[in-house]
Amino acid sequence: MFKFTKAGINLISLGITTIIFILIQIFMFQYANGIDMKVDISQEIMQKNGIDFTVQNSEMKEDIKKWEIEIPAIQLKAEIAEGTDKETLNKKVGHFEETQKEMGNIGLAGHNRGYNVNYFENLKKLKEGDEIKYRHNDYENTYEVIKNDIIEDTDWSRLENTEENMITLITCVENEPNYRRCIQAIEKEEEID
Repeated sequence: MFKFTKAGINLISLGITTIIFILIQIFMFQYANGIDMKVDISQEIMQKNGIDFTVQNSEMKEDIKKWEIEIPAIQLKAEIAEGTDKETLNKKVGHFEETQKEMGNIGLAGHNRGYNVNYFENLKKLKEGDEIKYRHNDYENTYEVIKNDIIEDTDWSRLENTEENMITLITCVENEPNYRRCIQAIEKEEEID
């Protein structure tokens, strides 16, 4: 019969812990290498099919940089990001996910005061005829403001899709939590010489 001493039990525990640690390290190393191998294999397959992986990645980054809004009348130029949560609006103009990104009604939101980034602070100054320039990837369009009014914060009808190309900008109204400022602009007709 074996008699275990406290020192013997501690030594066995140390040995088991060391073995478990080594096994975890081996597993993590192989898992990390497996991910690298999968990426390498994906790149290899893409290259065999004539797709340049590095070009695609840089083009994807380029596309993201092209999502922006510009309103010359109020000296606004800002990047746009998907979503209208606080974290998104703290950095960029947000896109209402349920609205269009190119054709139809494009819905955007932004802070107008009280935050580090208040891109829509001067929307109230826009008037009929002012231009809004919008870019998403290769799509570029200029819109002309037709409405600048106040709506109830429960009125989401302005974000419904439309057959005509338009852009809808929504922000808060100072000291009026039950209302929102809503700017709507329609696609500007191209002038023919």
